Amino acid sequence: MAAPPDTELSSTLSLEQLPTDPLLLILSFLDYRDLVSCCYLNQRLNQLSSHDPLWKRHCKKYWLISEEEKIRRNQSWKAIFTSTYADLGRYIHCYATLKKAWDDLERYLGQWCPRMISSLKESAREEDLDAVEAQIRCKLPDDYRCSFRIHNGQKLVVPGLMGSMALSNHYRSEDLLDIDTAAGGFQQRLGLKQCLPLTFCIHTGLSQYMALESVEGRNKYEIFYQCPDQMARKPSAIVMFITGTSYLEWFTSYVNEVVTGGYPIIRDQIFRYVHDKKCVATTEDITVSVSTSFLPELSSVHPPHYFFTYRIRIEMSKDALPEKTCQLDSRYWRITNAKGDVEEVQGPGVVGEFPVIGPGKVYEYTSCTTFSTTSGYMEGYYTFHCLYYKDRFFNVTIPRFHMVCPTFKATNPNESAVDEDQDSTGADDSRDRRRVLDFPAPSGCCPCHT
Repeated sequence: MAAPPDTELSSTLSLEQLPTDPLLLILSFLDYRDLVSCCYLNQRLNQLSSHDPLWKRHCKKYWLISEEEKIRRNQSWKAIFTSTYADLGRYIHCYATLKKAWDDLERYLGQWCPRMISSLKESAREEDLDAVEAQIRCKLPDDYRCSFRIHNGQKLVVPGLMGSMALSNHYRSEDLLDIDTAAGGFQQRLGLKQCLPLTFCIHTGLSQYMALESVEGRNKYEIFYQCPDQMARKPSAIVMFITGTSYLEWFTSYVNEVVTGGYPIIRDQIFRYVHDKKCVATTEDITVSVSTSFLPELSSVHPPHYFFTYRIRIEMSKDALPEKTCQLDSRYWRITNAKGDVEEVQGPGVVGEFPVIGPGKVYEYTSCTTFSTTSGYMEGYYTFHCLYYKDRFFNVTIPRFHMVCPTFKATNPNESAVDEDQDSTGADDSRDRRRVLDFPAPSGCCPCHT
């Protein structure tokens, strides 16, 4: 029979007897909530949980506090975490994501669009956001509030932070509205009931809205462009071109497109053209690439009229021989809609020009097209002639590029809802802002298929 265990060896070690280093290692894996809970268990864990290096990870994870920022603030990691949590604790689930997006965007703008930096406003205060909620009688989502605690939108200037678009006779540039201007444009009328504008274009009156409640067929916090239903009996009937399911998704996906070079920078402005990396074709020494964009302000669902713009880049390799220099004579387009209907277009030059392309030279231009279906594609070729061998003509392939309008759905205005002409708020100091935000969007068109 085995000997009974030694009583002294078999006794359980108390927490006070355990070595410090293994305990600190264990605590380093805890989330901030559990680390705080440990402070209330006993004196030993209270002391260990206050070990300052344990809070470094949480400061960097949740508040993006750098070593340089810690030195500047001259506080311990725990003190920084605690004071920041007291101010921004309600946003801890989304603050780091939005702060990183803003930081990335500011770095990018500083390099490529420096004049936009000066248009950004300082952070809004918590009491400012509370006051807006009281004014509009709706709760703002935490991710929206959090973003405005970092930057309170921008001044109403051109160019706008949320992207530009330019055609021969149509231009828009969307500003990210500050909280007071957005509140002034809060809607309670049929078709846009309980919708808050996020952006605004001074030239077109175009806004992207966020639904603060699930009414009139919308999902709560959905973000969209409005499009009047021109065939409905009710003038309040609209169709929504959906651009985001939440503020966090909407803003961070836009910033990602900007900072990764997905959108081109043209004359210090962000242009919202989307480029498919596969949409490139090379013929001999000439490469043609295409990017596209949908224009909701020039589109309608009823009747079906979907307006797209495309930007084409024609470039000759810098290694091409000088005698390869050539001039564009004409274009040919084959345009196919979602029903398979085909239209062919042929004509001289592009946008009234006959560009000369030489080694290392680039020519870019913008044009547009419309479809009666929600999608379609274009392809074709340019005909060039050589300047050195004047009798030599050749075709350069334009790659097939697809255009698809965003997801959309119709709203269902309630007949017994607030009268369409009712003001969104009775506050006198917001009348001027409402008048600006209600500026009607002009109709527009431009030469197609050039």
